[in-house]
Amino acid sequence: MKIMGINKILTAILIVCLSACILSAGCTGNTNGNEQTQQQTLQPTQQQTQTDTAAADERITVAASILPQKEIIESVGKDKVKVSVLVPPGFSPHTYELTSGQLRSIADTDLFVSMGSGIEFELAWMDKIKGVNPNMPIVNASEGIAFIDGYTEEDGTHVSGGDPHVWLSIANAKIMAENVCKALAKESPKDEEYFRANLEEYKAKLDALDGEIRESFTDMKDVTIMTYHPAWSYFVRDYGMECISVENNGKEPSPSDLAALIDTAKAKGIKVIFASPEYSTKSAYTIADAIGGSVVLIDPLSENYIDNMKSVAEAFKSAAAQN
Repeated sequence: MKIMGINKILTAILIVCLSACILSAGCTGNTNGNEQTQQQTLQPTQQQTQTDTAAADERITVAASILPQKEIIESVGKDKVKVSVLVPPGFSPHTYELTSGQLRSIADTDLFVSMGSGIEFELAWMDKIKGVNPNMPIVNASEGIAFIDGYTEEDGTHVSGGDPHVWLSIANAKIMAENVCKALAKESPKDEEYFRANLEEYKAKLDALDGEIRESFTDMKDVTIMTYHPAWSYFVRDYGMECISVENNGKEPSPSDLAALIDTAKAKGIKVIFASPEYSTKSAYTIADAIGGSVVLIDPLSENYIDNMKSVAEAFKSAAAQN
C-alpha cells in the first residue's frame, strides 16, 4: 500500500512536470511567432524607405544663378529635380562671389541653368563653373527673349545685350520655363511628358497672374514709378508704365542728380520711392523726405516668383493711386 501510494505521488509529479514543459514550449513558440510577425510588419516600411531614398537619388541635380529661377525649375521638374541656387538671399548677382564649397558642389551637378542675360555674376564666374564640371550641360534660360537695350551696369559700362533683369516679366518667365522644360527632357527623356504637363500647368498660373495684373491697371493711365535700382524695365514695359531710376549709371546720384529727381517726383506727383533689400536706401530716403513721401522695399530676387510679382504689382498700383 505504501509502495502504491508512492507510485501515485510520483505519477502526479511527472504529469505536473510534463504539463509545465508543454506550456513553456507553447509560450516560446508564440514569442517566435510574434517576432516573425513584427519582422513581416516592419519589412514593407523598410522597403518603402529604401524606395523613397532611391527615388530621391535619381533626381536631376540642377544649379541656377538666382532665386527667382528656383520656382520656375521646380514647377517644371517637381519631384524629379533637386535645385540649388548659387547667389543666396540678401546678395546681389551684380557683385556676389562664389565660395569654394559652392564650386565643389557644382562638380557633382547634372545641369546648370544660367540666366544668360548678362548678369555680372555669370560673366565673372562662368569659366570657373565650366572648369569644375566640363561635361555638365549649361542651359541659357533667356534664349528667345527680346532684350531691352540701353542698360548701364554698376561700373558705368553699357551692356550690348541690354537690360539683364529679364525674369521680371511674366511673359519672359514663360519662355524661361520652356527652356527649362527642354533641358530637363534631354536629361531624362522618359519623363518628357511629365515635364511638359508641369510646364503647361505653370504657364497657366503665369497667364492667370498676367491677366489679373492687366485688369488691375485697366483704369489707370500714365502711371510713373520711381525705383532706386533700374530692375523693373520689363515689368513696366509689359503694363504700359514709366519707370524712373535713382541710380545714375549704376552709381549713387550726385547732388545735382538728386535735385533733378526731386523736381521730377514733385512734378509727376510721385509719393513713393521703391528700393530693394540688396541696395542702399540712402538716396531713396533723401528723395522721399524732400517730397513728403515714403520708401517701400520690393525684391527683384524673391524666391517665390508668382507671389512676389503679384505683390509688386499691388505695390505699384497703390503708389500710382497716390500720384
